[in-house]
Formats: sequence, structure tokens, C-alpha cells
Amino acid sequence: MQEHLKLLGFRVRDAVTGFEGVVESVSFDLYGCVQAIVRPGLDEKGLPQDGRWFDLKRLTATAPGDGPVMAVPTFVVVAGGAEKPAFPSPPLP
Repeated sequence: MQEHLKLLGFRVRDAVTGFEGVVESVSFDLYGCVQAIVRPGLDEKGLPQDGRWFDLKRLTATAPGDGPVMAVPTFVVVAGGAEKPAFPSPPLP
């Protein structure tokens, strides 16, 4: 899982379409598919464009030496009170 998260925040290019942007989110589904939302940035009017889903296997970092465009969160679980528990309850059968 950690290997897939390494592209989070990096500028990437899709090998099939040539679509470029920044990996904004990584998703793991029930069937083993690992995908990422790639957001291309702003359009000519300065408005954000919609991101698109791609299989991670199709993505390559365009400038890996530059690192991510912003600091990636650590995703550390911090225990909370009863109103904000650190761990969700187990799924129902």
C-alpha cells in the first residue's frame, strides 16, 4: 500500500492518453484495482479543471526529482474522545 501512495502529490503523465497533472488522491477498491485522481490544474481563465481517474500502473512521474507539489500528510491516527474515536467501529455482518 505504501508503495502506491508514493505518487501522491507528484506531477504525472498517463502512458495511454498523455494526460498530465498532479496525483490528488489514491484509491484502493475491493477488487484489487489501485487508481488515482489526476488533476491537471487551472484552465486559461484560472479556474480549476476536473480531475480524472487512472490506473496507477499507467502513471509515470514527470519530474520525480522535484518531489511532491506540497507536503504529503503523515496520516497518523491520533486518539480522540468518545465523540471522535480514533478507530471506527467494526463493520456490521
